[in-house]
Amino acid sequence: MTKTKSIILLRISIAYLAMLVLGLSILYRVFHLQTVEGAYWRSLSDSLTTRYVTIDADRGNIYASDGKLLATSLPVFEIRMDFKAEGLTEDVFKRDIRNLSEALSGLFGNKTAYEYYTELSVARKNKERYHLIKSNVSYVELQQLKQFPIFKLGRNTGGLIVLQHNKRVYPYDYLAKRTIGYVRDNNIQPVGIEAFENALLKGIPGKQLMQKAGNGIWLPLNDEQEVEPIHGKDVYTTLDVGLQDLAEHALMKSLLKHNAHHGCVIVMEVSTGKIKAIANMGMIKDSVYRELMNYAVGEALEPGSTFKLASMLALFEDGYIKPEQIVDVELGRKVFFNQVMKDAEEHGFREISVRSLFAHSSNVGVSKLVYQYYSKNPDKYLAHLRRLNLDQLTGIEIPGEKKPRIKTTKDTDWSKVSLPWMSVGYEINMTPLRLLTLYNAVANNGKMMKPYLIESVREYNNIIQKNEPVVVNPQIASEQTIKQLKQIMEAVVIEGTAKNLYNPYYSVAGKTGTAQIANNAGGYNNKIYQSSFMGYFPADNPLYSVAVVINNPRNGVYYGSAVAGPVFKEIADNVYASNLNINTKPVVTNNKSILKLCSGSKQDIETLYREFGMAVPASVNSNWITPVISDSSIQIKEMAHKDGSVPNVVGMGLRDALYLLESKGYQVRFTGYGYVKSQSLKQAVNNETNHLIELTLGI
Repeated sequence: MTKTKSIILLRISIAYLAMLVLGLSILYRVFHLQTVEGAYWRSLSDSLTTRYVTIDADRGNIYASDGKLLATSLPVFEIRMDFKAEGLTEDVFKRDIRNLSEALSGLFGNKTAYEYYTELSVARKNKERYHLIKSNVSYVELQQLKQFPIFKLGRNTGGLIVLQHNKRVYPYDYLAKRTIGYVRDNNIQPVGIEAFENALLKGIPGKQLMQKAGNGIWLPLNDEQEVEPIHGKDVYTTLDVGLQDLAEHALMKSLLKHNAHHGCVIVMEVSTGKIKAIANMGMIKDSVYRELMNYAVGEALEPGSTFKLASMLALFEDGYIKPEQIVDVELGRKVFFNQVMKDAEEHGFREISVRSLFAHSSNVGVSKLVYQYYSKNPDKYLAHLRRLNLDQLTGIEIPGEKKPRIKTTKDTDWSKVSLPWMSVGYEINMTPLRLLTLYNAVANNGKMMKPYLIESVREYNNIIQKNEPVVVNPQIASEQTIKQLKQIMEAVVIEGTAKNLYNPYYSVAGKTGTAQIANNAGGYNNKIYQSSFMGYFPADNPLYSVAVVINNPRNGVYYGSAVAGPVFKEIADNVYASNLNINTKPVVTNNKSILKLCSGSKQDIETLYREFGMAVPASVNSNWITPVISDSSIQIKEMAHKDGSVPNVVGMGLRDALYLLESKGYQVRFTGYGYVKSQSLKQAVNNETNHLIELTLGI
C-alpha cells in the first residue's frame, strides 16, 4: 500500500513538474514575442493589413453668367518616398542619390543639394516608408520630377509616391468672395454658393486600396484608384463680373470716404429677379475692408425711410390718399403719446402734397397718414406688409439668410406708438435683399420676383438643372397704385432728397434712408446711423433695381443721399454709359420728341437718328456737324474750320475730338468725363500744329 502511494505521488509530481515547465515555457515565449520579436511581428502584421480609403472627387467649378470662372479646383501633389521599396537596391541608391539631390534642389530651391543628400541618406538608413519630399507641387513640377534619377524608375524600383490633392482657387480673388463662399475641413461653417450647392459640387468619392506600412502610415498599393471618383457638377450663377466689380469698387469708395463700419450693394435684374451683383464689405482695421459677412442677406436691421414705400403702397391701395393731396407736416415735428417724432432734415414745410412729403422724406407726414387711417385697425396695415412677403425669407441660395420681423398687435412689445414708428421703418427688422424685392416689384409693374443666384447646373457642359424666374406675387397692388408709387419715387430724384442723383440722360426712381441704429439696450443714444438708397433705373423702362446700405459712417456725414446715393449713381452711370441696349425715352420738349446729341461725325449722328426711329434732320455738306436744339426742333450746322485755325471741338464726345485734333497734328491731354466743355488752344501759333491742347470734359 505504501509502495502504491509512493508511485502515485511520483507520477503526480512528474505531471506537476511537466505542467510547470510547460507553463514557464509559454510565459517565456510570450515575453520573448512581446519584447524581442514584437517589432518584427507587428511590422509583418501591418504589412498584411489593407483597406479601401476614400478618394475625394474633383470639385465642380462655379461660373459667372457669361462663363467667366469664379471658382475652380487645381490639382497639387504631395511627393513622398518609400526607402524600403522592393527594387530600390543599395547600389542604385548610392549611385544616384547625389544626382537626385542636385535635381531636387534645382527644381524647388528650398534646400541645398547637400541638405537633400543628408536628409535622404538618413531616411534610407532609418528605412522610412513614407518620407515627405515636398508638398504643394504643381503638375508641371511633377512631370519634371518623374524624370529625375531614381524617381524615373517608378514606384516599386524608385520608391516614388505621388499623392494628389485638390486646391480651391478663386481667379478673381476677393470678388464676390462671401457670395461664392467656401467649404473647409477644419470645422469652419461653410458659406455661400459653395455651401448651398455642396452636394452637387463635391461629386462622388472614389476608393483606393491602401496598405498599412507601420506607425499609422498607409501606402497606396496601385497608382490608379480601384473605384474612380465622379467629378462634381458645375454651377453657373447669375452674377455679372463687370457689375460685381463695379459694385464693389463703388461701395469701397464710399466706405473709405465716410470711414463707415460696413456696407452692402445688391444689383437685381428687374424682369427676372436675377442677382447680377452682391457686394459686402466690413472694416477689419482702419481703411482696410474685406467680405466678413454677407450683410445683404444676413443682417436684418431697422431700415428707416426706405420702408416708407410699403406704407405708401398700403395708403394708395386702400384709396385713402392721392399724390396731390395736401398734408400738414407740422414743420417736421409731431408728438405721438409720450414720444416726439421729427423729420431727419429741417425743411420748414407746413402744408405740402403727398408727393412732396415722400420726396422730402417727411417722417411726420407718412406717420400721420398711417396713424390717421389705421390706428383703429392696425391689423389692416400689417396685412398689407405680409401680403408683400416682407415678413418672409426670400429663399436666396445662400445659407444664413436672416428672417425679417414685422410685429403683430399680439406681440408683447407692441405699444401705442408702434404703428407710427413702423410706418417710417422702425420697430421692424428687414434685410436689404428682402426690402429690395418690393422696389423691384414696383419697377416690374407690380410683379414680385424671387431673387436668385444660380442659373443652371451642368455636367460636361450639358444642362442638367435650369432655374427659371419665379413669380412670388403676380400683382402686389393695382395698376393705379403702382403708377402712383412710381411717380412719388421719381419725385425723390427730381425735387427731393436725392436731387444729387438727377441727370438729363436717363431717369431714376428711388428712396433715400437715414436710420438711427438701436444699441443693445434698445435705445438710440449712441448716434449710430445707417445710410441707404433703394431704387431702379431707367425709371421709364427699368433694367436694374439697386440697394445700397452703409452702416455707421463716422466722418460727420450720414444722410442716405450723400453716403449711399453716390454709390447708386456710379453704378447706374457706368451701366448706362456702357450698355447701348438700354432703351430710354428721348428728351421731350413741347410734345415733340427730339434726340439731344453732342457735336461730332455727321455719319454717326445720322445713324443714331435712324436707330432711334426718328427723322434725320436736314444735313449739310460737311463731315463734322453740330446739332443746334431749340425748344421744339433741331437744326444741323456745319463745323467750319478756317485754314490755320484749331478745330473747335467743344460739344464733341472725346473719341471724335481726339480723332479730329490728332488728325490735324495736335497733341491732346484731357481731364474729366462726358463731352468737351472747353479747350485750351483755339488758334494756331505760327501755323504750327504740334502744340499740346488740353480738353476739359463734363456732363
